[in-house]
Amino acid sequence: MNGAERKGVFMQYTPLYADVMSATDGSFDGMAEHCEHCGRETPHDVSVQIMTESSRPENAEYSREPYRVSECRICGSQTALRMNNA
Repeated sequence: MNGAERKGVFMQYTPLYADVMSATDGSFDGMAEHCEHCGRETPHDVSVQIMTESSRPENAEYSREPYRVSECRICGSQTALRMNNA
């Protein structure tokens, strides 16, 4: 096969950049928020979770709402804030 018949893109593997996307230096890992329990700014893990608000099983599938959940990495205390106030 000659050069004119080849199709595609040639990409050279460069080991120098192989770990760039998965490596971190740990300088910023999460969100810093005020923790009521600790009484200061601490690192927190923040997520959005779908929570069921109804205690009645027959309505549970219709009463799910998104909540912003924040957990302090120092003391483990959690806060949940409803995101949809409908």
